[in-house]
Amino acid sequence: MFKPAFAEEERPRKRAPWGVIALVLLTGLALIRNGSGEFDVGPPQPAPAAAADTRIPAALKSAGAPQPLPFSMADRVRIPAIRVDAPVTAVGLDAEGWVDAPPPQDPNLAGQFTGSVSPGEQGTAIVVGHVDNMQGPAVFYGLGSVKKGNHVEVLRRDGRTAVFEVYGIEVFEKANFPGEKVYGPTGTPELRVITCGGGFSKQNGYDGNVVVFARLVSVR
Repeated sequence: MFKPAFAEEERPRKRAPWGVIALVLLTGLALIRNGSGEFDVGPPQPAPAAAADTRIPAALKSAGAPQPLPFSMADRVRIPAIRVDAPVTAVGLDAEGWVDAPPPQDPNLAGQFTGSVSPGEQGTAIVVGHVDNMQGPAVFYGLGSVKKGNHVEVLRRDGRTAVFEVYGIEVFEKANFPGEKVYGPTGTPELRVITCGGGFSKQNGYDGNVVVFARLVSVR
């Protein structure tokens, strides 16, 4: 199983400001730059009706809503609806300031961005992964087919599982990536799962990112 490079349960010391991350993505280069896109049928893309509704349900505003969790790195991410069950490694920013991707050698590997909160904490946690590589589909190839109401389960290193419910799936052009909408705080513990998507060309790769919006609904 892949483990973060830092010590057990040591919180990363530097948090990346969302304004900087948004600016990085607005340049139009890929968040995850190793997708090949060269398959007979490309990865599924979200339907327009799957756009995120950012209004918080009344049930989650009540006293019965799950409380935010303390810091703990993720061990695995599961999305039963698309048969994802993958280990999670820590990813940060690369030397050029881009959100790094998990090593491409293992297609079934996701990355938790350490510049964000950990999954289940108050704020917006970020999990990224490849859509494909030169050998074929990778961990988040089916991400665009996720539906509202599906669950994303993040197994944390403290033994708890943070369960998030999907409330939106969208694809955004990298040239017009809405950083504040994707990364900004909403008042509840949230999760974004991100991979490449949109159109593909051999010269430029994928021109967009598929983003799943989900909020914490239970803890096991």
